[in-house]
Amino acid sequence: MQSHLNDVQNNFANSNFETTDGKDISDKNNLDLLINGIALFHANKFDESDKTFEEFNKRNLNETSSSVSRETSALLFGQGVNSYKPYMMDSLFVSYYQIWDLLAMHDFANARVVINQSYERQKNMSKEYKKLIENNKKEILKDSQIAEFIDKNSNDWLAFRDIMNPALMYLSGIYFLNNGDFDNAITYLKRADGMMPNNKFIRTDLDMAQQRIRPANTTWEFFETGFAPRLREENASIYLFNIGLVQFTFSQPYPMSNYTIPENSEMLANVDAMFMTEYNEYKINEILRTYTSAVSKTVAQSTLYNSNSDYAPLLGIMSSVYTVASSNADVRTWATLPKYIYIKRYKNDNKENNLIYNREINGKIIDNKTINLTKGEHK
Repeated sequence: MQSHLNDVQNNFANSNFETTDGKDISDKNNLDLLINGIALFHANKFDESDKTFEEFNKRNLNETSSSVSRETSALLFGQGVNSYKPYMMDSLFVSYYQIWDLLAMHDFANARVVINQSYERQKNMSKEYKKLIENNKKEILKDSQIAEFIDKNSNDWLAFRDIMNPALMYLSGIYFLNNGDFDNAITYLKRADGMMPNNKFIRTDLDMAQQRIRPANTTWEFFETGFAPRLREENASIYLFNIGLVQFTFSQPYPMSNYTIPENSEMLANVDAMFMTEYNEYKINEILRTYTSAVSKTVAQSTLYNSNSDYAPLLGIMSSVYTVASSNADVRTWATLPKYIYIKRYKNDNKENNLIYNREINGKIIDNKTINLTKGEHK
């Protein structure tokens, strides 16, 4: 999986957005839908991209839900046996790119529908995120050794206090501001301003919305750069009395380098921090699950080795092989998301309003789109 996602990123960086893998959309797994949806967007196949993301939405109506069968499978066979369970952040980026798709197709009515859906989704996710934190706190307290391990392996990355996507909120605010829907513009721009309080461009648009003034001859340029964090598998061990050395795996994030900061821009979204906000809590779940699984397998392995059966050595070896084969961390992520999103806001020489999208990797612009918000044109 790590090798596969490396290939995906390399193809992406080289503007290779080929998505014809021979699979029907209904046969794609969650991760394929995400990667293919954004590839179609960059290939200017906006309708196909929107449909791909919509298929993802239908499958993941409740991103925070779990099931007994899913938990049991992970305990018995490792993290990779289950289909990719999206992060809540993934769903918020699906909404973000769907809005771009629909604006590029001049489908402003459905863009509004996606915006409204995303607002409700983000509020619901915020509630579920708080529940996740409380549940993790209770589980950690049950085992002092694993609590100490989690504390030592906590990440020092910047993280937000809640599930959020300021780029989604700001893009939505611009949509309403250009339509003269000032009340809704204020709602979204206030949220964006609260998420990124030092962004002067957000504040400018919020002030205009509050004064009920529609912008004229203005361009908003969104600039995505670099890649979001990747995950790799790490090994760990804890010695337990009467059981012995328990070995288990967990995923560990590492930052991707090579990004550009555009001149005269303001940061709109720190995607690294967005990822870590959610990952910090899911990592606790993953460690608790893999640790519990490893303990039970180690006990079974020891029991078989020490049984009175003539086949004890063979059974013990088979148990050891099973333990290793079924101990794996989940390193799957939406590997093509950016590291940062920046914004520029400036005046034009004409009286039209434009929305520009840029995607840069390794100092090279791999995608550029301009949407005329005044005439509803895309070029």
